[in-house]
Amino acid sequence: MLDRVFRRRVSRRVAAAALAGVVGLGALAACGGGSGDDESSGPAKLRFLSLAWQKESLQANRDLVAKWNAEHPDIQVEYVQGDWNSVHDQLLTAFEGGDAPDIVHYEAASIGEFSKQGYLADLSGLLSDDFKGQIDKGIWDTATFDGKVTGVPFLLESQVVIANKKLLDAAGVAVPPADGGWSWDEFQANAQKLTGPGRYGVAWALKSPTNRVMNLALNFDGKYFYTDGGRTEVRIGEAEKEVPRRIHDMLYSTRTASPEALGMSGADTLPGFFAGKYAMIPGSVSLRQQMVEQAPAGFEWVTIPPVKGVSANQAANPQTLSIAADSAHQKQAAQFLEYFLNPTNMAALAKGDWLVPTGKQANEELVKATGGKQGWDVAADSAKDLTVAPFQMVDGYPEWKLKYATPALQQYFANKITLDQLGTQLVDGGKQVLR
Repeated sequence: MLDRVFRRRVSRRVAAAALAGVVGLGALAACGGGSGDDESSGPAKLRFLSLAWQKESLQANRDLVAKWNAEHPDIQVEYVQGDWNSVHDQLLTAFEGGDAPDIVHYEAASIGEFSKQGYLADLSGLLSDDFKGQIDKGIWDTATFDGKVTGVPFLLESQVVIANKKLLDAAGVAVPPADGGWSWDEFQANAQKLTGPGRYGVAWALKSPTNRVMNLALNFDGKYFYTDGGRTEVRIGEAEKEVPRRIHDMLYSTRTASPEALGMSGADTLPGFFAGKYAMIPGSVSLRQQMVEQAPAGFEWVTIPPVKGVSANQAANPQTLSIAADSAHQKQAAQFLEYFLNPTNMAALAKGDWLVPTGKQANEELVKATGGKQGWDVAADSAKDLTVAPFQMVDGYPEWKLKYATPALQQYFANKITLDQLGTQLVDGGKQVLR
């Protein structure tokens, strides 16, 4: 432990000498005097790096910080705007340089690296039991590394299905209730009913297929990554094959899914969806925002709950708020987090981003405030099925995903390799990058 601390301090001195030339750090360094505020006088000063970017979310963040500052003259929070595209490198440099913001906004799948390097505070003893009790254990697990909780998960993204209501009605397909999603068999059968001349039942946007397959694999308890005796490897059994096989079948056996959507991202499918070329588009729950903003007048759409296998489980990769281990005001930062993420505020933040709040009371308040319209009832109900997945805890996952899984899945969905060949490539890729 002492050796690690010594090496960190040396590393910081070296890094600090190079900070001026690092692109991107300037924005952070210019925003305050580091975590070592002058504690002899004046209020505690906290820097809060936020990645909010949507208009409503930005406003909600700034309003909450302003309200906190007005009510807490002894603890002042400075709002610092960050960017999702550059935040990882910014934070890495800031942590190494000993000038990290006190409070950091990021995502569960990405804070593990910083957590294991000792850059983030363990929040277990800083947060109250009442606050912690608002969020399910399965969600807390996504931000727990080596037994330390180093992030507060607060916004979730689930996979749902957006459907053309008029086409559903014309085909006699009933919209399921918020807590009653279709099985994969029912989803396929309904896609068949909705397929006709010039129209596919489904458009699977699979330009970047790996995360989607990893998330939905939990429907059939597909884990992909298995750890025994401290060693992790990729295994492909029937559970792991189920989701790729079902999507492939929709593309090439039943022909209920559009091949042209394979190279698209989620939003790319919208023009065809609005034109009636596809009746349903599986995608993120946040896709509802683009429906509200872009759907033509008179276009009726509905949100269908997550599809079920043996369960409706999906991987949760929540947005998180962490406290820097070097912050001189960890207790004050934790006070701010409990205020910033109280049920009413968390609901406002989720509404601004069209995402799902992790807090149970926040979910209830959001559904009540919206009347469940625009799919908020479905979004809220999906929270209970979101949990940690094995791939989120694997250090080599980003490299495996980039070099092996994504190319192999793209080949399989393009019908260029078999399911067994897909499995072989995924396993062999794991041998190259996993320890």
